[in-house]
Amino acid sequence: MKLSVFLGGAVLLATLTLPLGAFGQQTADKFFNLGVGKMQKGDWDGAIVDFTKAIELGTNDASSYTTRCVVRLDKGDKDGSIADFKKAIELNQKYAEAYIDRGIAKKAKGDLDGAIDDYSKAFEVVPVSKGMKGDLDGVIADCSKAIELNPKLADAFKTRGLAKKAKGDQVGAEADFAQADKLKPPSPPCP
Repeated sequence: MKLSVFLGGAVLLATLTLPLGAFGQQTADKFFNLGVGKMQKGDWDGAIVDFTKAIELGTNDASSYTTRCVVRLDKGDKDGSIADFKKAIELNQKYAEAYIDRGIAKKAKGDLDGAIDDYSKAFEVVPVSKGMKGDLDGVIADCSKAIELNPKLADAFKTRGLAKKAKGDQVGAEADFAQADKLKPPSPPCP
């Protein structure tokens, strides 16, 4: 009798805890997706809240931090953005996009040498330009060459799109971002 009570209790406990873990992950994914939606609508504060909640609930991966830091950078929070990129890189040292984006944040902060170091590190992972001391045409040319050699490089499309955006070519930037999303659509967890 005692064994059946014990087994019944163990089954009940397992039944109650398994869905909770699953619901926790669904909730983290839900918050990540809500953040993406808010980011696309320009609701930076709402997106940051949702990405932070997703991270707290278990999507402790590089892409969650990278997505939040991109929003922070767009909002003008360079220090918060750099801190998130640092965490993303700690979680995945081969995540070239995090080095590229942290380089952009460092450049925006005026740390050109730090930006070049990050682009150099990204270059070790995927081909990207080192000419970020204002040479946007060089970035576009380098990324175009990388795309010519391998048209499936989502990070090259994204980087070229960022350079085009910085030059004021919004149409070209959006086309490159769309292609990058086709090659590597944003979804939790990324890379």
